[in-house]
Amino acid sequence: MTHFPIFSLPAGLALALGLSLAGAGLAQDQGGDGGTQPADVLSPDALALGEEVTDDPAYLAATHGDWQLVCLRTEEGDDPCELQQLLSDAEGNPVARVNLFPLPAGRQAAAGATIVTPLETLLTEQITIRVDTGQAKRYPFTWCAPVGCIARVGFTAAEIEAFRRGRAASVTIVAVAAPDQPVTLTMSLAGFTAGYDALRATLPAQQ
Repeated sequence: MTHFPIFSLPAGLALALGLSLAGAGLAQDQGGDGGTQPADVLSPDALALGEEVTDDPAYLAATHGDWQLVCLRTEEGDDPCELQQLLSDAEGNPVARVNLFPLPAGRQAAAGATIVTPLETLLTEQITIRVDTGQAKRYPFTWCAPVGCIARVGFTAAEIEAFRRGRAASVTIVAVAAPDQPVTLTMSLAGFTAGYDALRATLPAQQ
């Protein structure tokens, strides 16, 4: 099973950055004899001190057992939140991610979830979820994007109650390269009840 990619700085780019920094230091040592840089640019007073970058509005609000409460910072202050858990294989490599979010009362589904799996997932086999030794249920994939293949599923109130009472859920997917070898991941339910209650508390009062 393919793992989520780990990004690193390309060696060529790192070398180029090192050379540019070395060149700037050499220009300062030369005292401007080359005449290529204005004196005020090389002055210590012209150094940029930088500023904090807040492009990523997501933040970790709390941890409940094996679940993380992740929220999205908004200008209004009503930050929407989700419960998140990474699912790993037997070697500890992250293979899938589950993001669970609450839905307003009165709907057939009490909560929804976005499940992301590797691009090499065999979509026709869908994704199967079983809580402990309960009845398994199969869900289709919705689409694939560069980040992976995505299933958007809904859980009824009874299924959420099973999550509350359960110890673990099995999440089974199939790889294109090994269609006869299903991959079963464990979704821990430790901390789910506290996390889900905290998640529901983030909803507006009318929901």
